[in-house]
Amino acid sequence: MSRRDGDSEAWRRPSARTLLTHCGWLAPPLGSLALTALATGGAIPPGARVTLIALALSFAAVMAAGAVRWARTRYRLTADAFTLHSGVFHRRRRTVPLHRVRNVDLTATPAQRLLGLTVVRIGTTASGRDHGAVGLKAVTVREARRLRTALLARADARAVADDAVLSRVDWRWLRYAPLTFWVFGGVGVAVGTAYRVLDGMGVEPWRLAPVQRVYAEFGDRAWWLAVPAALAVVTVLGSLGALASYVENWWGYSAAWTDADTLTVRRGLLTTRSVALERGRLHGVLLREPLLLRAAGGASATAVAGGLGSKEEAHRRGALLPPAPRGEALRVLAGALGTPSHPLDVDAVRLKPHPRAALRRRTVRGLLSAVAPATAALLVAGALWTPVLLRAAWVYALIATVVTVLLARDAYRGLGHALDGPHLLARSGTFSRDTLVLDRSGIIAWTFSASPSARRAGLVTLTAAVAAGEHAYRVRDLAADDAVPLAAAALPGVLEEFLEPSGGRREAPARDAGSGAGPGAG
Repeated sequence: MSRRDGDSEAWRRPSARTLLTHCGWLAPPLGSLALTALATGGAIPPGARVTLIALALSFAAVMAAGAVRWARTRYRLTADAFTLHSGVFHRRRRTVPLHRVRNVDLTATPAQRLLGLTVVRIGTTASGRDHGAVGLKAVTVREARRLRTALLARADARAVADDAVLSRVDWRWLRYAPLTFWVFGGVGVAVGTAYRVLDGMGVEPWRLAPVQRVYAEFGDRAWWLAVPAALAVVTVLGSLGALASYVENWWGYSAAWTDADTLTVRRGLLTTRSVALERGRLHGVLLREPLLLRAAGGASATAVAGGLGSKEEAHRRGALLPPAPRGEALRVLAGALGTPSHPLDVDAVRLKPHPRAALRRRTVRGLLSAVAPATAALLVAGALWTPVLLRAAWVYALIATVVTVLLARDAYRGLGHALDGPHLLARSGTFSRDTLVLDRSGIIAWTFSASPSARRAGLVTLTAAVAAGEHAYRVRDLAADDAVPLAAAALPGVLEEFLEPSGGRREAPARDAGSGAGPGAG
């Protein structure tokens, strides 16, 4: 085999500089040591010393294993396929025909950026968590760009003179960053992580002087003052964290058609990411409007595309737009899916409302899950301990019932579906109102499902199986008489074999009708 660098058939190895990235393993032990010394006034517990020694030995082992792994890894790009040989004890040889490549993701951590390296992740048409992508760690930025260009090249691709830019970052969008539920969840994750680190180093966080002072300060105040103060502190800290996360994730963001068949999204400050999505594998876009973001007129957009990996990876790698004005999200959606022959305007499409039984289901479900259990718990506690909790139970029941009814009505107002040219539109949700715009040609199967309560109400949930994104997208709580006509109209030729004449009408079974095994739906 030839090993000449100028030969496209030559075998290559990742850059040797990738071995230096293992020095990042020094950060956790050194950070833990500094945190422990700060918390204990300079004293290092014996347990921390043992932990540091163990981590040092682990670091040496990781460096040795990395050197062996680098020496046993090689790849080759030919005119027809990309081949990767890797592994030490378990050797893997993967060959990906170029016609099966669907997207190429270039990702670089801060350490890799300092070394001029990046990771190449190749998304393919294969299914499964391990077989749907090929990862190459790590090559130089120049080599990564060469690989991406060659992997995405198609003989029938029509080059365009300039990038068709769909969107670029506008830092006025920062005002939308705190309007997510992660403002509170992020603080909880940070506190939990700090607790685990200190506990692992033998430090009891609750006995630290700063924690004791804060606890005593809040304990000396009335709960109606202490609780709002605590919420204010958490909100401020969470908002600052949300702003920092927004900047880190979306720095340098742009979404553009870099040629006639490739949509490329670039973003990231510390960890850079460049995801290229092939037009033929872009099956739809999901418009997300969480409750707080929707109240401020904002939304985000995520691609429904093949070759992006598992459900979690598809959500992360398929992000097309950060939280931004809703008009910008609609523009990106239309630019990603619209065509000259069929411009896409989601707001102009009239969604068909669902039966009033769907409103009753949401109201009853909310009362049974959010109102009844907490009210019953307060009543029992009040009967056992103090009558104050009895009054609190009725106050809670009244307020929670009003809020539940309002949320159920909001969820019902957002519920609807429609067919618009080549697209299926479905909207649902209240805490996160999601509008799905799905290319009908990407649907591979249907599933009809109904719980006992839904059957009594005459409702059916229709699930479209798609080889992309979350793989199952639902049109919730349709009228039973509308489900089969909608599925048949959205994807003609799939349900006909399940339909049988019955008294001049054609009917279909209530579950699992499709061209293949559809995903289950509760």
